[in-house]
Amino acid sequence: MQIMNDKLVFLGLLYFVQGIPYGLQSSLLPVYLRGAGHSLTRIGFTKILYFPWVLKVLWAPFVDRFGTKRRWLVGTVSGLALACLSSAALAPEAHIWGVAGTLLAMNCLASVQDIAVDGVAVALLKGRGELGLGNTAQVVGYKAGSVFAGGGLLAVIDVAGWSWMFMLLTFVYAGVALFVLGAPVLDDETLRGQQADGGRRGGQGADAMRPWRVWRKMLAVPGTPWTVLYVLTYKLGEQGAVTMFPLFLLDHHMTARELGFWNGVIAMGFSICGSSLGGVLLAQFSIGALMRRVFVLRTVSMVFQSSLLTVLEPSALMKGMAVLSMSVQHFLGGLITTLTFTTMMHCSQRAEESIQSTHYSFLATLEVLGKLTFSALAGAVVDWFGFQVAYLFFLTLSAGTALHVWTATFTGALREHQLKEQPK
Repeated sequence: MQIMNDKLVFLGLLYFVQGIPYGLQSSLLPVYLRGAGHSLTRIGFTKILYFPWVLKVLWAPFVDRFGTKRRWLVGTVSGLALACLSSAALAPEAHIWGVAGTLLAMNCLASVQDIAVDGVAVALLKGRGELGLGNTAQVVGYKAGSVFAGGGLLAVIDVAGWSWMFMLLTFVYAGVALFVLGAPVLDDETLRGQQADGGRRGGQGADAMRPWRVWRKMLAVPGTPWTVLYVLTYKLGEQGAVTMFPLFLLDHHMTARELGFWNGVIAMGFSICGSSLGGVLLAQFSIGALMRRVFVLRTVSMVFQSSLLTVLEPSALMKGMAVLSMSVQHFLGGLITTLTFTTMMHCSQRAEESIQSTHYSFLATLEVLGKLTFSALAGAVVDWFGFQVAYLFFLTLSAGTALHVWTATFTGALREHQLKEQPK
């Protein structure tokens, strides 16, 4: 039990610091730059800084095959500390491109850290119970780091200032780097890395220089084709609803301040609760049975939310129903995220050890790509067809994913006897 707790603390802490750059760029930076008088166009260009996360699958084979995970983690977290120290010396009002450069560096380092910590998680977590709890630590830790940077630091930045805020982050990252340097949970993994070092210099090392061989191996892993399609599409309907429903409320029922509280704080709390519950349920029930029921519940919740689009007159009842709808949607979304990352990790554990991190990074990249692409298109769909028609489209996508999952639990990649196979 103590060993499992050590694993959860280790993974949760690393995913927490990994979520900090996202929180800085998604919540803190736009508000700070707008307050400093920067144009919306310039602020919009900051989204380019997320690009390293899409490309991380390209350098994942090198992280998998060269060095140990401990060295990669200490190196990247130490690099994040140095990037924060550099940003502390800059004033965003006068050095916007310098700040952008340090944040781009933080994303590059965090994406490499993600590959390494995912590889550690795949190696450390064994069995359904550990996978569920480990992926809960991943999702909750990342979200908590994002809320800390995007919400907590934003609340004190007017008092503490930009430089002191980044000095705080420098000490946080430096402390985590020291923690990883002496973390006992990495001892076994480090030994495996050292023992495999000779093999890496041989045929496996050659594979790192020939990516097409790695791709062939990854796609040949059992369950990969189904999982690829699933991670690209499982959030499409939900992402459209989560992105657009708050804007509908802003047009008809809520002020920006009310929406920020209910959707940004309360709903995120429900999302974290859902993610946490996912780990508990996975220790008790099969993932196939859970996914069947949760995806059906998500579709039902979207039907309820769609019905609210017909109410245009503001009222206390409508506001309460809207808050309930958003809370349920975020709760189920958090639960589904934990189930999804557990499914991804289980699939990656079927791969040979030398490509497990790369395989998981490949799936995680597609998961991000699917969500970001549809988020960018959802607004255009609403502008063209209106909220009601767009929501019908979102609902159809959600129902299609539920059917995809339901079928797979009986005849496809989520069949119970497949999920009970031990990784090779």
